[in-house]
Amino acid sequence: MRGRRALGRRFAWLWAANAVSTYGTWLGFGAFPMMAVLVLHSGPAQVAALSATGRAVGAVAAVPLGPWVEFRRKRPVMMATDLIRCAALLSVPTAFALGLLGFAQLLVVSVTVAAANIAFNAAAGAYLKALVPPEDLLVANSRFESTTWTATVIGPPLGGAAIGMFGPVTTVVADAVSYLLSALGLRAIGGTEPLPVRTGAPRLRASDLLEGWRHILHHPALRPLFFNSVVVNGLIMATEPLLAVLLLGRLGFAPWQYGLAFAAPCVGGLVGSRLARRLVARCGPHKVMLTAGALRACWPVGLAFVRPGVPGIVLIVVVQLGLVTCCSVFNPVLATYRLDHTAPDQVARTLTAWSVSSSAAIAALTALWGVLAAVTGLRTAIAAAGILLLATPLLLRPGAHAPGTHGRPSRHEKTPDRI
Repeated sequence: MRGRRALGRRFAWLWAANAVSTYGTWLGFGAFPMMAVLVLHSGPAQVAALSATGRAVGAVAAVPLGPWVEFRRKRPVMMATDLIRCAALLSVPTAFALGLLGFAQLLVVSVTVAAANIAFNAAAGAYLKALVPPEDLLVANSRFESTTWTATVIGPPLGGAAIGMFGPVTTVVADAVSYLLSALGLRAIGGTEPLPVRTGAPRLRASDLLEGWRHILHHPALRPLFFNSVVVNGLIMATEPLLAVLLLGRLGFAPWQYGLAFAAPCVGGLVGSRLARRLVARCGPHKVMLTAGALRACWPVGLAFVRPGVPGIVLIVVVQLGLVTCCSVFNPVLATYRLDHTAPDQVARTLTAWSVSSSAAIAALTALWGVLAAVTGLRTAIAAAGILLLATPLLLRPGAHAPGTHGRPSRHEKTPDRI
């Protein structure tokens, strides 16, 4: 079929809502650390704590949300979490205008947004699985992926310019408004959504909190993908603060050079997300995930060798371009494969468990790598993360992927009560 594949009016509204909130998020990227430094005059330890603690506590707070979201209508949950994020973020410029903004408030807002992000993503995945036919899930996920990388290219530079012109709370306001617009877009989808029927016990039990992890760890195909994804994301994100210190501090990169070096390669995300469907059609999802998953681990070690000036910028662009392109192929295929191999009444819990684990791993490894950098040096810590990443393809274990049936649950997934 030539041209863009039509997925219907309701998906178009869902995609539009996703796009506006994604652009708002990337427009406000780094706003909280910047406010902590510029407005509250916080030191490096506080800025690191803001990043790691907000993500970690938000992940813990989101653990009970998976079972709760599972048996609720998903679109109202998505709208509610959008409005919660909007209100939380708007409290920051309000407090700033009144001269009451403090570090504790930034921390509380960071935790609230992190927990709401996980709940929203869990509901959105379950809603997408019900909204889009199985054969179109990869198309839908590829469009979300391309939106993310486009926003990554455009958002941070515009956000930096806006902060320079209008002040440090500007992008926080824009991010809050984007969530409000997202909620309105979700409301415009319309239609009816049946209330999920609760299976098993009539009320939430403590064991329900672990159901998502139980499904992942007992599934022969999802288990290796889960461990690989959590470790790779954690190691990549753990080096981001170290790179900022190395490039902006030790090597003397200007902020615009730093932003350009990491924003320009995100064009590879557009290329990879558009290639994903063609590669899957030609090679199959298993081979694509194994190949792209292995290739994405090969690039970050090169960042340990960055030097000042133009050669350093060129090296960063090349490394990031390779990394982003491979990730943008891998991510939509993984997202589709995960939905295909999860029963409809387990999607929200599974996605919550996945997101909570990823956020906790990123927070823990970020803190650990900060200590490692203090002991061994920035370049050594960055190199250590890159070397460990080279071993992560072993977690994919080709023989562990059960072939299953694309687009419908396997026998294992039709009997979740036996897992």
